[in-house]
Amino acid sequence: QVQLVESGGGLVQAGASLRLSCVASGRTFNNYAMGWFRQAPGKDREFVAAISYNAVTTYYGDSVKGRFTISRDNAKNTVTLQMNSLKPEDTAVYYCAARQTGNTYIWAYQYDYWGQGTQVTVSS
Repeated sequence: QVQLVESGGGLVQAGASLRLSCVASGRTFNNYAMGWFRQAPGKDREFVAAISYNAVTTYYGDSVKGRFTISRDNAKNTVTLQMNSLKPEDTAVYYCAARQTGNTYIWAYQYDYWGQGTQVTVSS
């Protein structure tokens, strides 16, 4: 069992940056593929970014490509999402997700564990 705890959300103006963190419990974090998703009110959960267990491979949703960066520190059981040039349409609850094995995954059903989410609000 893995527990994921996100932090770093908040209210910012358009053009600002935020850095989200997700800390995972457990001793096998370095075996897990990790991802970030987001969900705005009334919308489906949307893929944001993914990173392989060894950080060799990353993948991004089209709407965030070039603005967001996913990274991980396996020594600290942490995955981070650096969000730059934020836009009002980035407003959502952001969720961290983990999959027990593998590379990068873009569908929510492919992940085994989820955090509770952290709210990001971008004002215009």
